[in-house]
Parts: sequence; structure tokens; C-alpha cells
Amino acid sequence: LSLGDVDLNRPHNCKCHNTHFFGTDRQTVRRGQAFDLYVHFQNREWDDSVDKISFTVETGLRPCESKEMKCTFPLGRCIDQTCWSACYKPHQHRCINISMFPPIDACIGRHILNMSITSCDRTFQQCLGDFDILFNPWCADDPVYMDNQAHREEYVLNEHGMLYEGVHKHVTSRPWHFGQFENGILDICLKVLDIGSNYHQGSERGCRWRNDPVHVSMVVNHMVNNNDYLKGTNPLTWNGSVPILQQWYNGRCRPVRFGDCLTLASVMCTVMRCLGIPSRVITNFCSPHCAENPLAVNELFDSTGKTLCGKDKLWAYHCWNESWMARRDLDLCSSNWQCLDPTPMESGRACCGPTSIRSVKDGELDLDYDGQHIFSRLNASCIGWLSKNSDKKEKLCYDAWLCGQCVSTKSVGNNHHEDITGAYKYELGSLKGKEAFYKAYRRIHSGYCNAPNCHIDRDLAALQSPFLSDAGVSMRFKMVNCPMYGQDVHLHWLLENLRNECKNLNFNLCTQVLTHNGCALDQFWKENINVALGPREAKTIPLHISYNQYGHHLGDHNIMRLVAISDPECGGEVLVVKRDIVINRPTVLLGLPQLNEPCTAEISFCNPLQEDLKNCVLNLEGCGLFKEPMTIE
Repeated sequence: LSLGDVDLNRPHNCKCHNTHFFGTDRQTVRRGQAFDLYVHFQNREWDDSVDKISFTVETGLRPCESKEMKCTFPLGRCIDQTCWSACYKPHQHRCINISMFPPIDACIGRHILNMSITSCDRTFQQCLGDFDILFNPWCADDPVYMDNQAHREEYVLNEHGMLYEGVHKHVTSRPWHFGQFENGILDICLKVLDIGSNYHQGSERGCRWRNDPVHVSMVVNHMVNNNDYLKGTNPLTWNGSVPILQQWYNGRCRPVRFGDCLTLASVMCTVMRCLGIPSRVITNFCSPHCAENPLAVNELFDSTGKTLCGKDKLWAYHCWNESWMARRDLDLCSSNWQCLDPTPMESGRACCGPTSIRSVKDGELDLDYDGQHIFSRLNASCIGWLSKNSDKKEKLCYDAWLCGQCVSTKSVGNNHHEDITGAYKYELGSLKGKEAFYKAYRRIHSGYCNAPNCHIDRDLAALQSPFLSDAGVSMRFKMVNCPMYGQDVHLHWLLENLRNECKNLNFNLCTQVLTHNGCALDQFWKENINVALGPREAKTIPLHISYNQYGHHLGDHNIMRLVAISDPECGGEVLVVKRDIVINRPTVLLGLPQLNEPCTAEISFCNPLQEDLKNCVLNLEGCGLFKEPMTIE
């Protein structure tokens, strides 16, 4: 038997395996699904009574069978779906069609395929080249299986996404290009696994971690993590993951500095989608960090209303990644979303996850990695304190439901915002919510392991102080407009006396710029207002903050905080109300290209300010339009 050409049938295989988006110049397949190749012979037909074929598949730097990185198997008449196997059927004259089956536990990554033919006591070998194996969310036996086609298209195949920022009462969005199918990104993602293999070095799993999405996700999480926030590119200049991954790869895998939580989660989403694990970016608003008590974050104010920097931080928002997989390591065979947070944790540990959002919701924190960490970010209460002299402080307010607001992600099939808070926690005051909280409280505070619920309730009650309504006054700020950068901010301060006696109150008001990670900068606006309220009287006080007052102070994330606090020197209960305000960025308008027509991009930008803008820079990315991001000054 004389071997002729071997057709690896790449275009057809890639189309059937939903990998043709990578291109068809290489064989990229998904495990648990057969792929075909055609073997031609020069001198006669294939005769399985005298002709035998076997295949060897190997992966890794030093493949060997004992480490399950090399497998030799014969060509048979039918597929065995429990292991590597191959079968054939006649196709054309002197040609057979071979179906090759990578098992559902095959390791993810680059593999080399060799064919050995024995005929008339003579054996010769042929290397058929290399091919890539990915996870398969289309296969019901794969732990990453997702049974909804629209969801697979969104969370595996979609290269474009929306990321959410701002504050929970004013969610803003920005587009992001994940680019998992861009040229060279698959090689980069596999390099991430190669470099990250040290994460499991010396573990009992050896090299077999690449077949398990749980352990692959831990490696990717560890690799994306960036603990260096010194020098580097401002994260807000990135429009997508591709140039970040390319810079890492071309820079000999040196860290790309620096990344914020949104950038890190987005890059991780790209790598996970590329490897075949359904993933999405999540934004949690009012997210506590660095809290001494994991379930209570403290905010500190002075008598002017200024927010002071304390040990605790309440981030305006925090982003992480969710990936879809079954947790067979926990004997949970049904798939569900898992939290993976590549942002460095405040405790000094690198990152957290995977953590099942179902276990977080039910307070089952013993089952999982870092469940306490995720639960606290979603369920901590917020306590406001008035700072006094000699390190003394007075409790101002208590909000049991402030943290974990408006958990957001992109909707399936469109660019709209979807609120998924209900997937992470029950409604405040619900019976299931209380049961989950008690369970989590006992896990987080080990001293309450066997304590009854009433003891927990007693300690929670000690955290509380009267709400504004209990003090006899209801207050809130209401936005009149959604200010664009350059516009003045207009608000209404709504007050209501809930008592039958008159009230005469003196308030200090101030405004500060906030960074998204909870740091309050210097005051730039303050007022002192006396408010007289008759019995049961409601009053609306208009407030106005001009652009000239805030414009030169605003930070990268366009967030500022307005606080009103009653003067402690006047006696009585000290009242406080706050509102975080987002200033909208001006929009950039793009011309609409047409298919099969020369494309000229027209970019329009209107200066909203009454002053000249100088040294402006546009950062452009064009998927399929130009190879590298462009910077236009």
C-alpha cells in the first residue's frame, strides 16, 4: 500500500466545530466531537484484512503515556466516545474517510497527530501536523455545555461587548472589543496556559489540569492578575483586549501595566471565550473593599460633609468575570455561572474564584473557593460615621442594602443593560435571604458557628442607628438633569418634616471628586444652608453646581459626591444625606460603512466647553479594518 495525499478537511471541520472564525488555515476542533480527514492511496484500494493504521496524539513539552499526554489508538470500524478513537468508511476510488474523535476529557491546547500504516509487514509513519483542541459548549457531555444557542453565540462567539461603569443610580456604558478570534489571539491564549502551568506545578493533578475548566479558569485568573499599579498605560485608553494581549506576547510575556478591574475582567473574558468557556463581564455597584469587618463597611465624614479616607473603601463599582461550567469538583453536575475575579484581593492574595453564584446566593460558603469574599461584596451593610476630635466618632446612619447594587452585564443579542442582582441575592427581608445571611454570617464570623439566629440579630441591631425618618426628617437628592461634561449640575434637595413640631436646621453641604475605587479627593464646592420646616411640611431646595466649579477637578471616571450634614453644634440628631453624581462623557459619532464599498471613517466630536481643547488624542481600533490600534493627535 502506497500512501498518497492526506486532506485534513480544515474548512469543513472548522465550520462544524464553530471554530472557522479563527480562520481555516489550521485545524481547530472542539473536544467530544469528531472531525474528518481523507487519506488517498496511490496503488490500490484500502484492505483492512491486510492493512492497519494507528494514530498517535501527543501534547505538551515532554509527552508520555503515563502522564496521559500521549495516546496511541488503532483505526477501527466505529467510534468509541470514551477515549481517543478513529473509524473509517470508503469515500472515493483509493480513498477513505477517517473520523477522529477527541474524548470529552481531552486536554485543551496544541496537539500533534501522527499516523502509522502497516501493510504487508512493512510499517511507515506520516506526521499529519498539529491541531488545537478547545472546550465544547455545544456538547452535552462537556462541563461547559450551554444548551441555549443564543447564549452560546453571545458568550462564546460574540467579539463585541458593552462594559458598565458609573454609579448604581446612573449606569453608563462603553463598548469593548474582546477580539477572541482576531489573528494570533488563539496562540496567545494557549501561551497564557503554557506560562501559567506553574500554578499547578507539584499538585496531584500534574499536567491533567488542562482538561478541567475549573483549573483552567484558575490558571487564567492567576495569569491575568496584575498587582502593579505604578507606571504604564491609563486603562481608559484601551478599547479592547487584543492590543493588551499582543503587547504581553510580543514583549516576551512581561506584564502590561497597568489594569483596573474592568480591564482585567475584560481581558480574562477574551481568553476564556477563546478557549471555549462561555464568559461575560459583570459590574457590581457599591462594592466594599478593604473592610475590617467583611459584612460592614464604614464611611467617615467630618462636620462639613467631607468624606474622609479611612481603612474601609466603598468602590463605586467593581468588575469581575463570570464563566459557565459544571462544578464536578463539588459533585455539582449541572452547569452554572462561576465568579472569577482577577483583580488583586485586599488581603494580599492574588485573585479569587471560581465561586458558584448559586452558592453565594444561598450563603453556602463552605463549598467553594473565596465564597466569603464574593458574598461580602454583595451583602455588606454600610455605616456612616461623624469624625470628632481625639479620634472619637458618632454613628450617623446605617444602610443594610447599599452594597451589591444593580449587578449588571450585557444582554443577550443586543447592547442593552441587564440587571442580574437577583442571581446573586434574595430580596431584602425575604425569608430565604435571611436564611442565606445567617448561614454566611456563621461562616465568616467563626465565633458564631453554633450561635442561634437571635444572637446574630442582636449584634446586627447594635450596628444600626435611627434612619433619617426616625429622626423626624426625610431627605434625598434628586437629579434635575443628566449633565454632560461642560454642563452645570442641577439637583433638587427634597426635605420633609415627619413630626408635628417645627424644625429649624442648619446644614453644611460639600462636593468632592470620587475615584471609582472609593477615594475622595479635595472639596471643590461647599455651602451652608439654614432650613426651616413647619409641622409636616415638605420643601424643595434647588442646588446648582457650575462647570466652572467642578470642571478642573473632575477625575478620569467623572464621579463626584454631594453630601449634606446637619451642623453638630446645633444639638440634636445629626442628619446626613449623600448622592454620587456621574458627568456624562461627550459622544463621538462615526460614519456608517457599507459592505463591499470603500470605507472612509468620519469621526465627529463637538467640544462642549467654552474654551479651547488642546493636546487631544483619539485612540481607534477597527476590527478587520487595520492591524493595529491607531492614535490620532
